[in-house]
Amino acid sequence: MQLGMIGLGRMGGNISVRLMRAGHHCVVYDHSADAVKRVSGEGATGAADLADLLRGLEKPRAVWVMLPAGEITESTITQLAEHMEAGDTIIDGGNTFYKDDIRRAVSLREKGIAYIDVGTSGGVWGLDRGYCMMIGGPAEIVQRLDPIFAALAPGMGDVERTRERKGGDPRPEQGYMYCGPAGSGHFVKMVHNGIEYGLMQAYAEGFDVLQGKASSELPEDQRFSLNVADIAEVWRRGSVVSSWLLDLTASALAENPTLTEFTGHVADSGEGRWTVEAAIEESVPVPVLSTSLYARFRSRSGNTFGEKLLSAMRNKFGGHIEPGAK
Repeated sequence: MQLGMIGLGRMGGNISVRLMRAGHHCVVYDHSADAVKRVSGEGATGAADLADLLRGLEKPRAVWVMLPAGEITESTITQLAEHMEAGDTIIDGGNTFYKDDIRRAVSLREKGIAYIDVGTSGGVWGLDRGYCMMIGGPAEIVQRLDPIFAALAPGMGDVERTRERKGGDPRPEQGYMYCGPAGSGHFVKMVHNGIEYGLMQAYAEGFDVLQGKASSELPEDQRFSLNVADIAEVWRRGSVVSSWLLDLTASALAENPTLTEFTGHVADSGEGRWTVEAAIEESVPVPVLSTSLYARFRSRSGNTFGEKLLSAMRNKFGGHIEPGAK
């Protein structure tokens, strides 16, 4: 299949390359000519602007927008829609607020343009590991574009099947799912990221306690000089707290057990806040998720080892750089 891709950053470029490796053809655009040149070197057709990108696609056209949530995505989709025709499809794969998806879908539907929201998880590792995707929009359009999503998904890999799962939609076992109407994909991804905040905070606090056991504030006979890198490594193997986040934690600690290259200033990209807001609207208590969000706020005024570990994890899975870092 053909796909247009707008935004060739940490994920957009890799998504394009993964699709091309699976035999699909991508027409790509980014404001950075170097980014376009880089992905074109992998086999994509580079475009000079949005109109040029659309001219390179056969109708009905599908264009994936992979840009930061907010004004840049909003303005790009608005401009893109001005050049598109009835029957075309816009896919937003970024971390857009789900209520914006609902609004956009209604507006674009009036022009005959389909809108699909794809919550995309996989970070900088997705090129090789594949992307977990949570998809919202018209079911028939999602089905038509299934070869694209199937190529990006990780597949079953070596993940053990859930024994109790009988029948049903086969796509979730492949690492992607149809969630429902416009906005539902990003809503599921939003909650996914809220949970991610909580999991990361639990690891960070636990390792902070381990690191602090050597504190001079403790009685001397109660001090332990623990090897936190080894603890992360042993927990990866057979422990009930093993996970990919723990794998990344072990990697960061193996590189530098003191994490001196991190300040511990932990950013939040919006989804954690939106998850807490949704919980308030639904009157659902989320004390862990709320606290993990507030911990990130607190990290911006003096930092602990645990907050450095949060920064290290974000850098490992998403390539996120601390504010002010060079």
